Amino acid sequence: MTSRPQPKRTRKLPGERRSEIVETAAGIALGEGLEMITLRRVADELAVRPGLISHYFPVADHLVSEAFTYATTRERESLLPPQERDRTPVDRLAHFLVELADGDHLDLSRLWLNARHLSRFKEPLRHAVRAQETVTRAALVALIDEGVRAGDFTTDDPLKAALHILIAVDGLGAYANDDSAPQGPDIRDVAIETAETRLELTPGTLRARARPQPRPAGPAAAR
Repeated sequence: MTSRPQPKRTRKLPGERRSEIVETAAGIALGEGLEMITLRRVADELAVRPGLISHYFPVADHLVSEAFTYATTRERESLLPPQERDRTPVDRLAHFLVELADGDHLDLSRLWLNARHLSRFKEPLRHAVRAQETVTRAALVALIDEGVRAGDFTTDDPLKAALHILIAVDGLGAYANDDSAPQGPDIRDVAIETAETRLELTPGTLRARARPQPRPAGPAAAR
C-alpha cells in the first residue's frame, strides 16, 4: 500500500506572515468587533496553530491595536486619499462626507465606537486611537487648507473648521449600532451641513459634487 503524498507547505517570510495576521484580525474587527480578536480565532481563520500567532504577537492587546490601525488606515485612505491631485478640494471633501452620511462605511463607524469604548481598558488600543485621530485630523486640515488657498473654502482657522466637522462625524457615528426606523428629522447630513456652514459653501454643494469612487480590496473594504 503506497502512502499518499502530503501537500508541501510553503513557509511565508516573517513580514508577509505578520501582515497576513494583522489583515485577518482587521477583517474580524470590522465584521464582528475588536472583542472577537483572539490568538486562537485568528489562528483558526488562517488554519495555523495558535503558537504561530503568539510568536508574532505574544500579547493579544497588541494585535488588537494593530488590527484597528490597519482597518482605519485603509478606510481613511479610501475616504480621504492622500494623493488625489486630479480632483478639487470641494470634490474630495464631498466624497468624504457623503460616503459617511449615506452609511457606506457603517463598519468603520462601528469600529471607532467599539475602539473608543475598549480603549478605556486597553492601553495599546488607547494609543492607537489617539494616533489615528491625529492622522485623520491632519489629513482633513490639509484638505481644508488646500481649499482655502484655491479659493474654494473660506475660513480663517482650518483646524477649528476640521474639528467642528469631525465632531459632527463622530456624533453621527454614535448611532452606528441603531438600526431602528429614524424618528424626527433626518440628521444624516449634519456633518455635511456643518462643513458647508464652516467653510462658507452654498447649501447643497457637497451632495451635488459627490460621485462614487472605487474602493480598495481587502478586509477593510469588505461588507
